[in-house]
Amino acid sequence: MIRDATPADAAAIAELYNHYVRESTVTFEEEPVTAEAIAARMREVNERFPWLLLEEDGALVGYAYARHWQTRSAYRHTVETSVYVAHDRRGKGHGPDLYRALLGRLPACDVHAVVAGVTLPNPASVAMHDKLGFKKAAHYTEVGRKFDRWLDVGYWHMVLADKTQ
Repeated sequence: MIRDATPADAAAIAELYNHYVRESTVTFEEEPVTAEAIAARMREVNERFPWLLLEEDGALVGYAYARHWQTRSAYRHTVETSVYVAHDRRGKGHGPDLYRALLGRLPACDVHAVVAGVTLPNPASVAMHDKLGFKKAAHYTEVGRKFDRWLDVGYWHMVLADKTQ
């Protein structure tokens, strides 16, 4: 079941996300985040955009959200998206399911364009974005450093149906 996340979900979201903080380079965050920090992020996002989560049998399987991409007003119709699936539930189609639900909600939020950053290499994330209709727009070499490694980041881009005219 995909539903809107609430502040009561912050602890479970933090637990899922912190696996990636501690164990992977898919996020450049280096210190685990608290439930309170996640709740604050959710409040900021929910002022305008959805934060969705996927549950199975009452357990958090994954989440997705959109946030402002840049702060200047001309970017107000563009968002950056993030999707995380529990590390032991990857490869079952949950990421694309969450993404489709999120993308379906964004036009009602007056969103025209979607940007997604991907730490490279990450063949699964690249394949998911390509399958969903995103196009690679940029590749930045060695822009992040985590676990004593320089990391590349690619950006994928999608234009939604135009509701901003």
